[in-house]
Parts: sequence; C-alpha cells; structure tokens
Amino acid sequence: MSRHAPRPENILNRELSWLAFNERVLEEAEDPTVPLLERVKFLAITSSNWDEFFMVRVAGIWRQIDAGITQPGADGRTPRQMLEEVSRRIHDLAHRQHELFQYVIKPQMVREGLFILQAEDLDAEQLRFVREYFENNLLPLITPLAVDTGHPFPRLGNRALVLMAELEAEASPEEAFPVSELAVIPIPTPVSARFLRVPSAPGTHAFLMLEDVVRMHIAQIFHGYAIRNCHALRVTRDSDLPVEEDPNEDLMKAVEEHLRSRRRGAVVRLQYEQDLSPTLLAMLIDELELSPEDLYPSEGFAAFSDLMQLYAQLDLPHLKDAPMPPLPVPQLETAQSVFDAIGRHDILLMHPYQSFDDSVVRFVREAADDPKVLAIKMTLYRISTTSPIAAALERAAERGKQVAAIVELRARFDEEGNIAWARRLEKAGVHVVYGMIAYKTHGKACLVIRQEPEGIRRYCHLSTGNYNERTSRLYSDIGLFTARREFGEDLSNLFNVLTGYTRPPALHKLIMAPQYFRNALYARIDRERDHARAGHPARMVLKMNALVDPPMIQRLYEASQDGVQIDLLVRGTCCLRPGVPGLSDNIRAVSIIDRFLEHARVYHFHNNGEPETLLASGDLMQRNLDNRVEVAFPLVDPLVAAQVVEMLELQIHDTVKGRVLSQDGSVARRGLDPSWPPLRSQHRSYEHGLLTSGIKALTRKLPDLGDSDI
Repeated sequence: MSRHAPRPENILNRELSWLAFNERVLEEAEDPTVPLLERVKFLAITSSNWDEFFMVRVAGIWRQIDAGITQPGADGRTPRQMLEEVSRRIHDLAHRQHELFQYVIKPQMVREGLFILQAEDLDAEQLRFVREYFENNLLPLITPLAVDTGHPFPRLGNRALVLMAELEAEASPEEAFPVSELAVIPIPTPVSARFLRVPSAPGTHAFLMLEDVVRMHIAQIFHGYAIRNCHALRVTRDSDLPVEEDPNEDLMKAVEEHLRSRRRGAVVRLQYEQDLSPTLLAMLIDELELSPEDLYPSEGFAAFSDLMQLYAQLDLPHLKDAPMPPLPVPQLETAQSVFDAIGRHDILLMHPYQSFDDSVVRFVREAADDPKVLAIKMTLYRISTTSPIAAALERAAERGKQVAAIVELRARFDEEGNIAWARRLEKAGVHVVYGMIAYKTHGKACLVIRQEPEGIRRYCHLSTGNYNERTSRLYSDIGLFTARREFGEDLSNLFNVLTGYTRPPALHKLIMAPQYFRNALYARIDRERDHARAGHPARMVLKMNALVDPPMIQRLYEASQDGVQIDLLVRGTCCLRPGVPGLSDNIRAVSIIDRFLEHARVYHFHNNGEPETLLASGDLMQRNLDNRVEVAFPLVDPLVAAQVVEMLELQIHDTVKGRVLSQDGSVARRGLDPSWPPLRSQHRSYEHGLLTSGIKALTRKLPDLGDSDI
C-alpha cells in the first residue's frame, strides 16, 4: 500500500496540538491537589516549553511566511492562518498563567511564609543587605548601553532579561555628557540567580527579583541623569537555523558556525511590562522588526521559567511531592559483577523508578575498569556537563581500551556541551564520530566487548532515553541489558555503520531507522489488520511522545476501520483524531502528565495471542522515521515484556493524571464513578513494586472505560 496522508479535515494541527499539551502542563499548576511548590515548578515548565516553542515552531512559521509560502499544510491551514491562531491561543494561555500566579499561587505562597517582595516592601535591614549585594556582586558586572546616534541599538540576547531606561540630564549642558534619552541595562542573570534571597523573619523566606535590585539602584549607574522610567523586557529569537552541512568540511566547524548564527536569529517574541510607554514600544517594534503577533505584555512578572530557581532554593518537603527514591534493580543489587548478572538473563530497567546510577552508570564504569573488557562503543546524544558516563569512557581510553563514541553535535540546545565533551574525549584517545551527514544519531545504545574463558562476549544496553544521569531522574524511560548473541551482533553492525562506510545490513533483532523502522511498523500494523479481517482479536498499544507523521496516521485509521483496537498513549503532540465515526471508531488516545515526564516509546502488538513488544528511541514523526538514526528492539523474554505491557495497561486506565483526547483535539480528565478507587499509574508502578519484582498481579479490577479488548 502506498504512503499517503489523510484528508486535511482528518488531521489535527501540529502546533495547536502541542499547545494543548502545554495547557495540560499548565493544568497541573492549576490543580489545588498538587503541592504548592510543585505547582510553581509546573508554571516554570510551562514557560520553558513556550520558550522552545517560539524558538523552533513559531520561528519556523515565520520563515515560511517570509519565504512567501501560502500553500496549506497537512491540516489545511496556511502559514499565516497558523500564526494567527497560534498567537491568539498563546495570548489566552499566557493571560491565564499570569492570573494563576498573581491571584492564586502568590497569595498561597504568602500564607506559607514565602514572599516575592517589591522594593517598597523592604525594611531597613533588607535595604542594607540589597544595597551591599548590588554594590559588591552586580555593579561590577553591569554594562549600561546608551542608545543614540553614536550608540546603535544593542543586540538583545535570546531569553536575556534587560532593563530599558528613559533618561533626562540633570546637569547643565556644560557639565554633562551629551544627552541620551534611552539606555539598555542587561541583567547579569547568567552569573546571579534571578531570585535574591533577602533576610526575613524566622520560618519565612523572602526574595527580591534581580531586575528590581538593579532598578532600585539605577541612579548609581547613570550619574547626572534623572530616570524618567525603567521597564524590564525579554526577547526570544529564532534558534532553529539549519546547520549547513558540507561533506567536505568538518561537521564540528559547521555546528560552531551554526551556534554563532543562532545568536543573530530574528526576534519572534517580545515580553515586556504592560506599562511600557507607547513611544518605547514603537521604537522596539521598529528596531526588532516585530509584528503585532510577537508582542506579549505582562503585569510586572515575566519569564516564569525562572521560577525553577525558586523551587530549587526552597527545601520545604511539606510543599513538594513526597520523595520517591530510585529503587534498586534486584538482579544487580547483590551481583558482584554487572556482567555476571546480564550474562544470566535479560534485565529490564525502568527509570526513574529504578536507579540509573546503580545500573547504567555502573555498567559503563565497570566496563572502563574491568581488565577483561576490550572495547566500549556508545552513542551520546545529550551529555550533561559532569557526565559520569562520558568520564568513564575517557578513563577507559586512557587505560588502553578501544573506545568509540558517536557524539551527536547537532542535538538541539546541547550543541556546546556536546562539542566540549567531544574534544575532551578525543584528547583522551576515544575514537569520536560526530554522526552521519544529514542524519542525526538519536538511537540509544552501548556495546561492551569482553574477553571471557569461552571467548569474546558482547554485552548490550539499549534504551528509549538518553545517557544523561540528570534527566534520568526526571524522565520516565525504559532500558534493557542483554547478552544475547543476536543483539550483540546487531549492535556491532550498527556501530560499523555509524563509524565507517558500510551499508546497513539485515539485522537479526534490532530495527534501524531510517532504513527499516517505518516499514517494520507498517508490517506489524498490517499484520494486526489481517488478524482483524480474519475474525481474530487484534489490538495495538502504542506509546510515544508525539504522533505527527501523516502516512502513519493514515495507516492507523485504516487499521481501525478493519476492526483493530488501538490504544494510544501520547504525552505530547497528537495529530490523529480518535473516535471519529467511520474513521477512527476503534482508536482512543490518552495523555499522562505527572511528576515524571513520560518519555518512553513502546510499540505493542497482540499478534493473535503471540504478542510482540518493541521499545524504541524514535516517535511516530517523519524526522524519527525517515531522517534520523533510530534504534528499535524487541523484548524477547516474555517475563520482561509482560512487565512493560502491565505498565501500559496501568497508564491506559490512569484516572488521576490521565487525560482522554477527543476528536476535536480537546482533552479532558476522566470522570469516573466515585466508587472506583483512584488509579495514578506512576505512583502505582512505584508503590506496588511492579517495576522491581517482575510480574505482579494488579490488586484491583480495572474500571470499564468503554468498549475495548482490555
């Protein structure tokens, strides 16, 4: 069957679907049952998500408009129509966010003894503390920038907070410098926290925002001038400029040039205090080449993403989620060697419920230190600045082991950190490969080759998530340790493709994108369709971050029409319309937003009683299916696969954090009979030891949520 897309009316707009996802994040901040500081955290996440949305998606729409593109997209909207609708929706949500913070969150913080103060709120002791902090820590870092005929309007950094002041000379013309009516003061937030903790009464916590600290002392910056007014503002720039890749040039140099170009990206959003004078606003619109859709006034406070600093500074357990420390992996807990444990049987890892440090980090560290290990090969997509995994690879190379690292330099917004690690690893003697021209290496795989009495043996780790110990505590991902021969051979071939010029061979177990992933999924979907047409039970459960690819959506529609029961777990963007009569009657979609970000990709097929469960690094997006190096792999051990399937069932039936997606793109929490006990899948998975003790029967019957073969 040919790859074709659904009709435009059967596709939800990608940008609006993503905004619906971020609205679900905002709903967590609005939820009064969520602990107060967790609500603050969700406010920060909402804003951080919007920042990236503007830098990538809105910037992309503007590039289409500027290029004169008027052709409708997959959902029938032109770029201009899309921009207007997106702008209208974000303005509504931003207003809702400000109302929530100003009239709900802040008053509750005050009741808990948490104060975000204004200058007029400070007592004498606080004023003295703030003045000394400004003079000792901020004033030496501040560089005021005049704006006049001799001083062109400065470039405002992406997401950088600045003050804009209107000045008036107080001295006579003979005593003063030439009059400048305007000045820009960058706030040194990269080296100082946005929220300055100030002295307060015992049992309370008081903060002053850094821009207010500078604003209070601005006369010390502009001697001889009166300050008519002073306003905070922040710009967001296009940060998704393409890397100009040339097969004949060094990819690292191309990425470094890309980073320099990013700093010059067009402004796609201006956030400013709403009492900014019309004259200044008009000047900013002209200097930054802004349109009405780019303007986002606010009541005093902007850049809610910085609230994450406040969350981190406050050690108040009663205002945060109860701790869920990572559980040990039973097979590894008592094993003297991780290789002995993996050699006995496959080991499933579910993070952050199970410890990433005691499993994956331990695996790489032991490989680095074990004299029997001959070689380590690994993909690295997002590397933390203090990565223990990258440090172990460095140590392994220095000890004479053969180490190959595929460091993806084009991982968006992690380019600089990855470049730094690539250079450091090369210096240590690691064979560093930057990735394939035109294809990002997004697959997650590590291969350890060990000399044993019986001969060489391969040990594999494959995962849905990055080799990043920091995000492993926040993202929900699934990994697999295995020493199965076919997996080892496949990984050896995969790394040969990535480090050399060999063509991708036929693999035993692994499925590689871009060569095979799409067609492998098509084949499994069509197999379920065949079962349904033959009158057999047919079902799929597909879990992912995003479902965007039109041909894949069309294939799922056709499967639904053939009678296949399809459950989708889509955390973010979903362009498929579930539950449309005659189109997608047999498809339902659920999204879970909870304390951990759902990041795993799982593709489960009933297969007429012989189930197959795949884990993968890629979502159902064109970039993952066709334009990236991705790795999907089956769970061969039935006991291992059963753990993942049970997790899927818990999430499908989540009555606390699960939202049901409707055919119009709206999302609603489930309304169940109050006699049913609440089911919160992340907590159930942790509390019941489902993820550490193998197969465990559910203690309650699951509620009936409609016609489905569950």
